[in-house]
Amino acid sequence: MPKRLTLILIAALLLSACGPAASGPTPTPTKTATPLAADQPTLAPTETPAPPAEQPTETPAAPPVDTPAPAEQPTDTPAAPPTNTPAPRPAATGQMTSPDYGAQAFLWWRGEIADRDLTLMKNAGFRWVKQWFAWDDIEGAGRGQYDWSIPDRIVSQAEEHGLNLLIRVDREPAWAGPPPQNSAAFQEFLAEMATRYKGRIDAIQIWNEPNLAREWGNKAPNAAEYAQLLRDSYRTIKSIDPNMTVITAGMAPTGTCCDIAMPDDQFYRDLYRAMGGNSTGYFDMLGVHGAGFAAPPEVSPDETAANEDDFGGERFFAFRRIEDIRQIMVENGDANKRVAVLEFGWTTDNRQGTDYYWHGAGAGIDANVQGDYLVRAYEYAKANWQPWIGLMSLIYMPDLEWTSDDEQWWWSIMDPSPIDQLYLRAPFVKLCLYFNEQQGLPRCQYAPQ
Repeated sequence: MPKRLTLILIAALLLSACGPAASGPTPTPTKTATPLAADQPTLAPTETPAPPAEQPTETPAAPPVDTPAPAEQPTDTPAAPPTNTPAPRPAATGQMTSPDYGAQAFLWWRGEIADRDLTLMKNAGFRWVKQWFAWDDIEGAGRGQYDWSIPDRIVSQAEEHGLNLLIRVDREPAWAGPPPQNSAAFQEFLAEMATRYKGRIDAIQIWNEPNLAREWGNKAPNAAEYAQLLRDSYRTIKSIDPNMTVITAGMAPTGTCCDIAMPDDQFYRDLYRAMGGNSTGYFDMLGVHGAGFAAPPEVSPDETAANEDDFGGERFFAFRRIEDIRQIMVENGDANKRVAVLEFGWTTDNRQGTDYYWHGAGAGIDANVQGDYLVRAYEYAKANWQPWIGLMSLIYMPDLEWTSDDEQWWWSIMDPSPIDQLYLRAPFVKLCLYFNEQQGLPRCQYAPQ
C-alpha cells in the first residue's frame, strides 16, 4: 500500500457556511510525510463567515497584484464597477449544456453584494450560480419555525439576473439531531422549500461530503445511511416539483479510512451497492468534487499516482479523478446519467507554513496559472467528457469577509471587494473572455482592450 494512504490526505475544499454557526475543523492534505497516530488528522480551522454587524466598517481589500493587463502585466487599479445593463444575454432555462459554466457564490448576508456579484457573473458568461441554503439558517429556531426572508431574496435575485440556481442543502439545526436520524424533519424542510420555490430552483444538492465524519454527525461515514437520506429526499422533492434536478453530494477526495473519512471512490461504490446497483429513484445526476491540486487539468490519475514528488502520489490528486468516479457509474449501468462537478479549482496559496502551499505557490501556481488551468479544465471537459458532463461549478466567487489569512481566499477568482470597489483577478478575466467567446457573446467588458 502506498505510504501516503497511511496519512491524512483529504482535499481542503472548505465550504464556508452562509450562516453563523461554525463547522468543525476540516482534515487537510499534507505534501510532506509526517508521522501521525492512526486516524489522527492534521487539522486546519474551517473559516465560517458570521453575519455582519448592523453597521459594518468596510475595509478595502488590498489591491491584488494579479489582474491581467496588456502583455499580462499586473495592475493595482480597481476595475470599473459592473454595469447592470449589459448587452442582451440568454435567459436562464434550467437546462445544462455539456459542459456548463457555474461558480459557488456567497449571497446570504449582504443583498447589495449579492446583486453586484450576480451582475459580474452574468456579464462574465456564467450560466449557473451555486448557493448554500443551510437548513440551520432557515429552520434553526425550532421545528416548523421557518425564516425564508433571505432565501426569498436570493431566489428572486438569481431570476432577475437570468442565472440558473443550484442550491446545496445540509447542516442540520441542533434540535434535529444528526443524519440520518433527522431524515423525517429534513423531509418536512425539503417539502416546505420545494413547495415555496416550485419552478424557481433549478437543481438541488442533497448534503455535502458525507464521506467525512464531521459532515455526518461526527460518526464514521456510512454510504448506506446516506443512500436512505438521498432516496427519501428524492421522493419528497419529486412529489412536489418533478422538474427540480436532484444531485448527490460531492465527496471529498481522500485516501483516509475509515473512522474520520472514507475514500471517495469507496464511498461511491458502497453507495451503488446500497442502491442495489440501480440509482433510479435516488438521484438525477451524480455530484463529484474535482480539485486539481498540483497537477495541470490534463494530467491523469495514473500520472499523479506515479509521481509523488511533483503531484502528490495519489490518484485523487488530479482533476481527472472525476474519470475514476465516472467509471464507477458506467460499471453500475448509469452511463446515461450525467455528472455535475460541484466543486473544482486550484489554489494560489503562497503561505509556506500552510498545508496548501505544496499544491499552490509551491507548485508554481499563481493567479495567471490558476486562470489558465480553469479555462483548460473546461476545454478538457468539452473535448473528452461530452455528453456525460453537465455543470462544472468552480470555487469561488468570494465571501466579502475572507482575508488572505483564510484558505478559501486563495482559491477565489477575484478579491473580496467592498461594494464601492472592485478588484478582479486574472482567473475571473480569463474565464470571462473564454465563456463569452464560447457562447458567441460580446467580448468580456472587464478585459483590457
